[in-house]
Amino acid sequence: MASIHKEMYVAASPDHVWAAFRDVGAVDTRLARGFVTDVKLEGDTRVVRFANGVVARERIIDMDDARRRLAYSVVEGRPTHHHATFEVFAEGPGSRVVWITDLLPNELKPAIDDMMEHGMSAMKSTLEGERQEDAA
Repeated sequence: MASIHKEMYVAASPDHVWAAFRDVGAVDTRLARGFVTDVKLEGDTRVVRFANGVVARERIIDMDDARRRLAYSVVEGRPTHHHATFEVFAEGPGSRVVWITDLLPNELKPAIDDMMEHGMSAMKSTLEGERQEDAA
């Protein structure tokens, strides 16, 4: 099974960052503008459209406010198995975001890794940009 681990520092408070992750139906506006272009909620599932045209149906598995942890799984799309988590940690004056994805088939790892890199960049830009807008 392929496993991908990404981390980034965000110059915004953990509460601000977690609020964006926890708003699972607003990934396109609050979390990863430009990377995710549309999200539709259907019960415990969200249908996510990415800028590259990929559409994935993701089931929200767990949302833990105390640990600032979100777990989800792609239930329709290219992977035959997919499980991912986001965790938000306090780090200095900002936050550290950890994104871990386990998936099959292994051959998808390069494509998913590339998408995650783009996603992290969009998240950092969106979250830090929102923080600056909030301060204005």
